[in-house]
Amino acid sequence: METGFLARLPKGSDLLDAITAEFRTRSVKKAGFSLIGALESAVIGFYDTFERVYNYREFAGPLEIVSCIGNVSEKDGEIFVHAHIVISGEDFVCYGGHLASGSPIFAAELCATELPGFVPKRGFDDPTGLFLWSKW
Repeated sequence: METGFLARLPKGSDLLDAITAEFRTRSVKKAGFSLIGALESAVIGFYDTFERVYNYREFAGPLEIVSCIGNVSEKDGEIFVHAHIVISGEDFVCYGGHLASGSPIFAAELCATELPGFVPKRGFDDPTGLFLWSKW
């Protein structure tokens, strides 16, 4: 069993899709990861806990990825990546939130750690309106 891996993600690819592809290629269903690099632009979300919806905002680039962390589990029988990201522009102001599709990579390096044991599955959690890990 592989316990971890490093991957350089392809320039121009969508960041969330590229991260997901790396885990799917390796059939890794339970992991934690971190990532550094830069983006051409970014889309990140903030979950409004009162309205129970994500609000998304697009940021023009170039952008530095200050931090990107996340986990891998299973949702609807598929490998599912959940990531949060902090970005900054040339003004050094940081913005962060839920990584969404629509963030093209300039350069990105992924460091992942596969975790042993039962694979958590995401299911709808009525009190929060989110798809969270179900009890296992």
